Amino acid sequence: MTVTLGQVVAALAQAEHGGLSAELRGDATTAILRIGPLETAQAGTLSFLANPKYRSQLAGTQASCVILSPAVLDDAAASPAGVAACIVTADPYRYFAALTRWWGAQVRPRPAAGVHPSAVVSPEAVIGEGVSIGPLAVVEAGAVIGDRAIIGAQCSVGERARIGADTRLAPQVVVGFDCVVGARCIFHSGVVIGADGFGFAPHQGRWEKIEQLGAVRIGDDVELGANTCVDRGALDDTVIDHGVKLDNLVQIAHNVHIGEHTAMAGCVGVAGSARIGKHCTVGGAGMILGHLTLADHVHVSSGTLISRSIHKPGQYSGVFPFEENASWEKNAATLRQLHALRDRIRTLEKQVKSS
Repeated sequence: MTVTLGQVVAALAQAEHGGLSAELRGDATTAILRIGPLETAQAGTLSFLANPKYRSQLAGTQASCVILSPAVLDDAAASPAGVAACIVTADPYRYFAALTRWWGAQVRPRPAAGVHPSAVVSPEAVIGEGVSIGPLAVVEAGAVIGDRAIIGAQCSVGERARIGADTRLAPQVVVGFDCVVGARCIFHSGVVIGADGFGFAPHQGRWEKIEQLGAVRIGDDVELGANTCVDRGALDDTVIDHGVKLDNLVQIAHNVHIGEHTAMAGCVGVAGSARIGKHCTVGGAGMILGHLTLADHVHVSSGTLISRSIHKPGQYSGVFPFEENASWEKNAATLRQLHALRDRIRTLEKQVKSS
């Protein structure tokens, strides 16, 4: 795709693409062929500088245009090669994000509306206008597919499930019966919504299944990474609120409630009935035990195990620093003795005070 800088700025100024204000300094007819990073940019590349600490990269970039903030405008002008053009905006990273969405909408293949001949769609399903249903997909009785939704190849939409308008299911996504998915969601391949939660009752040395009678309710603008699973509730529903973003291989257990605009990185696990607040983040491989509550604006570092509720916003970490194995083993052995060491210190303190 080839566009001009003027076309880019005009498109992003429109409300449907964010309505972002920006000042173009340079030739509006400059041709843009690609989006790329500053370091490897070539002629025809539109790049961006969001973090001022990388401003030194302006000196050697060959980008035809750079998105930047007013704070680094002087650096761009003073660079030896000189930046040919720039788009000046208050929040370059947000502008870049909007640019990628607009660019993707132009170049990403979009299947034509209609039902592929190999798909199986129940006559009792309700299909909106402009919907695309791909090869070998299955849409069962009572399911409702919103306008312009995309149901990829080999997807399965269960009985009475609801998929919102403009939602996109990549190939091989499963949405179980009675589950509800909002508008403008993106589910990547391998996502499973509404598998049974992990519920079993022990009896005489074996496990008896507890039927999971709830469903899953997912809000608008939710994105789920590849192979992420959200289990249906045992009695009440599992709930993912508006704007939540989950990375690949995330496990959300039954009856979990995740608040609006919370984000979780890859391999996070959330155990049953945990309640996660709004605007929280969980780093990769973080774990949250069941029946706990996290307040709004709680941020959990990568690899941290949350074993008790958190009622105060802030950053929480519990990662034991790695080091050479021999040294780590010595420190781990010391940690096991901390309780005994504490008792010995208390005894010594008492002896000092009494002497």
